[in-house]
Order: sequence, then structure tokens, then C-alpha cells
Amino acid sequence: MKTITNFLRDEAGASMAEYALLLGLITVAIAAVVTTFGTRISGVITSATNALPQ
Repeated sequence: MKTITNFLRDEAGASMAEYALLLGLITVAIAAVVTTFGTRISGVITSATNALPQ
């Protein structure tokens, strides 16, 4: 009976799941930022390259 009680009170698995969820959210956020700003930065670099004399 004590083993079952200890198992139900153990929160290590819940903590791991929370960290995994947090890691997933951070990964999605980084991907969104890189996609958005990557396109803008590419446009700025292209404009700067085109403005240089040849």
C-alpha cells in the first residue's frame, strides 16, 4: 500500500512532461522568429547589395 501511495505522490514524471512541453513551445517560438526575421533580413541584405556600385 505504501508503494502505491509513494507512486501517486511522485511528481517527477509530471515535471518532465512540463519541461518537454516548455521545450516544445520554445522551439516553435524560435522557428517562428527565425522565419519572420530571416525573410526581412534577407530583403535588407539584397537591397544593400543592389545599392552598391558595380
